[in-house]
Amino acid sequence: MPSVDTGAPARTGASPERFPSSPRRISLALFAVGLATFALLFSTQPLLPALSADFGVTPGQASWTVSAATIALAVAVLPLSALSERFGRRTLMTGSLAVAVAVALALPFAPDMEVLIALRALQGVAIAGIPASATAYLAEEVRPAALVGAIGLFVAGNSVGGMTGRVLTGWVAEGWGWRVGLAAVGALALLCALAYRLLIPRAHNFTPASLRPAELLSTVRGHLSDGLLVRLYTLGLLFMTVFGAVYTVVGYRLTSEPFGLPQGLAGSVFVIYLVGTVSSAAAGRLTGRLGRRGALYLAIGATATGLLLTLGDTLAAVLLGLVLVTAGFFAGHAVASGSVGRTAKTGRAQASALYQMAYYVGSSLGGTLGAIAYHAAGWSATVAFSLTALVLAAGVTLYATRRAVVQRRLEVARTC
Repeated sequence: MPSVDTGAPARTGASPERFPSSPRRISLALFAVGLATFALLFSTQPLLPALSADFGVTPGQASWTVSAATIALAVAVLPLSALSERFGRRTLMTGSLAVAVAVALALPFAPDMEVLIALRALQGVAIAGIPASATAYLAEEVRPAALVGAIGLFVAGNSVGGMTGRVLTGWVAEGWGWRVGLAAVGALALLCALAYRLLIPRAHNFTPASLRPAELLSTVRGHLSDGLLVRLYTLGLLFMTVFGAVYTVVGYRLTSEPFGLPQGLAGSVFVIYLVGTVSSAAAGRLTGRLGRRGALYLAIGATATGLLLTLGDTLAAVLLGLVLVTAGFFAGHAVASGSVGRTAKTGRAQASALYQMAYYVGSSLGGTLGAIAYHAAGWSATVAFSLTALVLAAGVTLYATRRAVVQRRLEVARTC
């Protein structure tokens, strides 16, 4: 899920005339687009065992149907965020969604793995236009009192879409094959796209800006020279590396012995995503009680505990482990992404785009390397790979803690 920072300064004293569109209508439109795009983005994830069997490829090769889309999204999100400043948020979202749905309807006809991966990369580029534009559109077109709720519904659409796409493809593929599974998700996305287009009002407050690559690069360099922002980007990458590895490979784990679950039941494991909705919402309260680093330590600990539980040979232990992994990931992601918006004083849209880039690079790395580890040495190798990423995340957080302690000591020394 993307960061919910709007990238826009708070508006005060806003008159109703400035925001004539219904916030409920806008929220429903953005919920539909969020559901469609995230259902599409990870639609092949529960189908990897079927793709391996059909095309005769390894888990690592099949995982590229997920990684190609997320890498393309990571590469495209920053330049598309700049295009939205020139051509409009609504225009870019509409075009992006149209291309993503068109590609989705073509995916079931892919003749081989190479064409399927190429189409998924194209789809990832198209999907990148949605997070690059959605929160900026909301910030401009929704009155301040309704903005938090509107953004919350958009994020809910992301979460529900990510879960629905995976579960739907899993169950449909069990009965009719992976091609029909992808067709079903494409049809769902088409319905969501039509609902979005019928609901989305024209923009009233958008002012086109000229494209200034030099200014954009200067802002990006400034963010990448900020140590705290770089650490937050690194944490987003590492958390998503773990999550990408686990959920890319878990289908192989559950359809193999000792579990031997059918495709539909294995795909249903993504219902656990609902746990992430709860832990994301709780992240703010955790940060208030424990501080940002305390909340991150708790998220890392929960995720590591969950990974160790999944090594068990009982389905109950694996499912409980996945619950903890999911809760820990979403809490850590919420803390890190939320901190980006508070840390960046200027260019917040670009700061959030950089976080999304790191986040989806992590998804790509986790999915591909986690699958390679599984093919080489089984689930325990995927867990070991994921624990290594968590150790690095703990190291980044510990480094930040030490810096904060040293900074406090220096401040005390200066006041003495």
